Formats: sequence, structure tokens, C-alpha cells
Amino acid sequence: MTGATTGGERPILITGRDGQLGFELVRALATVAPVIATTRASLDLADAAQIRDVVARLRPRLIINAAAYTAVDRAEAEEGIAFAINARAPGVLAEEAARLNVPLIHYSTDYVFDGSGLADASGGGQRPYRESDPTAPIGIYGRSKRAGEEAVLAAGGAALIFRTAWLYGERGRNFLLTMLRLAAERDEVRVVDDQVGCPTWARLVAEATAQIIAATGAAAGGASALGGRQGIYHLACGGATSWHGFAAEIFSAVAAAGRRAPRLTPIPTRDYPTPAARPAYSVLDGAAVRRAFAVEMPDWRIGLALCLEPLLATPAG
Repeated sequence: MTGATTGGERPILITGRDGQLGFELVRALATVAPVIATTRASLDLADAAQIRDVVARLRPRLIINAAAYTAVDRAEAEEGIAFAINARAPGVLAEEAARLNVPLIHYSTDYVFDGSGLADASGGGQRPYRESDPTAPIGIYGRSKRAGEEAVLAAGGAALIFRTAWLYGERGRNFLLTMLRLAAERDEVRVVDDQVGCPTWARLVAEATAQIIAATGAAAGGASALGGRQGIYHLACGGATSWHGFAAEIFSAVAAAGRRAPRLTPIPTRDYPTPAARPAYSVLDGAAVRRAFAVEMPDWRIGLALCLEPLLATPAG
């Protein structure tokens, strides 16, 4: 657990400090209020009693749950721990936030949808998923995250649930860093081209969260600061691409930086079998968060370019 209160101020409590989103949230909110950030070692989210004890002791002004069990394939064999962390823990945090009369911010995923898509009324093919669309997760990970959403809402407090998608960043395990590593190691990389989503830089999610907190006064005004705007919102970059399209954009930037880029070959999902099924289409519609909080997430290509700039500015190897 890192961070400390100053002058008796109540802190913002952030879980998942070592994750790519938690790390960015600590940085984005450091000037807003004192921040206490927990790690897996300092707060076991599978232990409800420990969660309640930590919250009771810190009495935070705002709770942000950025921790999650994100091993999508391993979750198929570890349903118990996936549900403990992704479903029960958010519910406990939400109950404690309601008890303290403070807001809770929780993050969910595009994997709550089955990926079959919904027809665009204009006849232009599939349209991005809206918050009101029915959920139907197709794997343990998605089901555990949907159960977490339901547990947070059932607690009855002032909660914001932000669904994001295809998260990546400069740390941890993610698609971007994997592609950069493979670019340096291989002559050819084969990537699935029939799964479509919206790649989202974790820093942009953290900065948007900080903007929403500032606009609502959620870190200062108690649960009433949300002004009836609690609920589920989609918070992901704009546009859409396949994993293959995402990789192509990465390798294009790699080549433009004078580095070696491999040959990229598209493959269907059936040629890359995994224990857990993935949604074939999980693009998220960001209109609701724009209306409610005046937050505009950029196109995914802009976010990727911003993230890649410092990574490609340093010498390779």
C-alpha cells in the first residue's frame, strides 16, 4: 500500500496500483487529493473481511477499483478466484462506499457482450454497443465482470462503472508490448483479423476519469456529487479495428521509426484457438459519457501514436 494522508485529509483509495490502469490513475490523481494505492500484496481482494477492514480504517473520500482478474484464458479453469476478484470484491467495495456515503468508480469490460453485434438502423452493418444493450458474456472472465457490475449496482450507492476495451499501455502484459517484442524477434507475425474492437490506451482512461472526478466534485462532495449520473458508461477510444489492424498500425510506426518490422499475416480466429472464446465484435459507443460528462475520447490511432512516441524514441534493444 503506497501513499499517505496529509494533515488528516481523507484519501482517494485506488486498488490495483501495479496494473496498467491503476498505475496511470495514481499518476493522474496525485494532484487532486491524497492517494492511497493498494497492491495484491497489501489488499487481497478475495478476502471480503480484509477489504472491509481497509476501507473502515482509511475512510476514503472516493474509492476507485482498478484491480481485476484479467487472465481471460486461465479464468476458464479458475472460475472461483475470477468471481471472487471480479464479482464479489466490487460488491463489497460498493457496499462500503455506500456505508461511508462516498462515490465508487469501478471498471468493467467489452467482454460483457457476446460479440454477435447489433444491426445499424441505417443499414451500414454493425453498430457499436450502447450501455442499454443486453449483455451476454461468452466466457468466465466476461461473466465474472458482468456479475461485478450487477453487484456494484445492487449496493445502491453512488457508483460509476466504466466499461473499457482492449486496454494497453507502457507496462504490464498487453497486446502493444507483445507486438513490439515480436517485431524485434520474428520475420513474420500472424494476427487474428476477424475480431473487432477499440484499442484504448490506459492513460487516456485514467485522464478521462480524473476529468470526470474534477467536473463532478466526486473527490470532495460525497455521494451526492454525481447528481444522479451514476450508472454504467462506455469509456474507450473511438473508431474500430481488428487485432490485425491494430498490429499493422504498430508495425507501421515501428518501420517509420527506422526499426525492423516483420511481415504481418492475417489469420482467422479458428487458426488461433484459445481456451476462452472472444467476442467477434465488441466496439463500444461513447456517446453517453460525452453527454453526461463532456468527455471525448480520441480515435484509437491517436491514442496509439501518443503512447508509442516515447517507446519508439529510445534506441531499440
